[in-house]
Amino acid sequence: MKKILVLLMLLLVPLNVFAYSEYIIPGGKTLGIEIQNDGIIVIGFYKIDNKFNRNSIKVGDSIIKVNNTKVNTIDELLVAIENNVQDNKVNFTIKRNQKILEIPFELIYADNTYKTGLYVKDTITGIGTLTYIDPETKIYGALGHEIIESNSSQMIEVKSGKIFKSLVTKIDRSSIGVVGTKNAKFYSNMIYGNVIKNTSKGIYGIYTDNISNYQTMEVGNMDSLKIGPALIYTVLEKDEIKPYEIYIDGIVKNNSIKNIHFKITSEELIQAAGGIVQGMSGSPIIQDNKIYGAVTHVILDNPTTGYGIFITTMLKEGES
Repeated sequence: MKKILVLLMLLLVPLNVFAYSEYIIPGGKTLGIEIQNDGIIVIGFYKIDNKFNRNSIKVGDSIIKVNNTKVNTIDELLVAIENNVQDNKVNFTIKRNQKILEIPFELIYADNTYKTGLYVKDTITGIGTLTYIDPETKIYGALGHEIIESNSSQMIEVKSGKIFKSLVTKIDRSSIGVVGTKNAKFYSNMIYGNVIKNTSKGIYGIYTDNISNYQTMEVGNMDSLKIGPALIYTVLEKDEIKPYEIYIDGIVKNNSIKNIHFKITSEELIQAAGGIVQGMSGSPIIQDNKIYGAVTHVILDNPTTGYGIFITTMLKEGES
């Protein structure tokens, strides 16, 4: 009888229980990020003999095969075209809005080479801010929103990727209608971890660098977050993580991402950056020595104000 009761209890455990820790390592450091897309993204077109050669290709398409030859890099694409061209034509397998399509593509032979007329990209490189590391699983989360290829506005689909050391060298300040940015020097050989997925709630992977000297902080539940003063952790110079004062003036529980509305009250941060800048996404939001969320958005009309995502949302996304 006891065995039957135990079995029933096990079957009744919800399948969506998440295993993230109650205490996590808060981030704040600026990361270099490199992601290789799953396929080669078309980001534009150039003229050959004063005309465009679009065929049926659209900006945002990802080329994944040439005549059944899998391609992951631009070099592989060029080799596959050379090896498979017949009568100035190849067949592209592309991914468009999660659909797989076969498209015959006519090349143009000019200057002793076959030309596509396509501008393409296989890798995205940029900066963002680390939000947290789970000390038990070594799962990390960063940014709090997706990485999008700027020319095509397509979300990057991760084939492989890494996060690595980055030192902030300069801040281009934000102003009304203009979002500033962190400028940084990359040290791409000093790797902190991999990138496994890119989602609307951030990028996630396994942190492989040493975390033995890092301090943990309690995870704050959305129900205990209060209107009032708080902090964000971020970097404005080199790799120095510092706390900066903000004021939380709105809490939205029924939104998937824009949960915490805040304004920056730190005069130091306003003077140095003009408010929130690109590269600051993922900066953890701290209140009462608990981590509650991460910076995700800036408001263009007033760059000293912005939104953040709940940390519990990111933790669940990292575990899923």
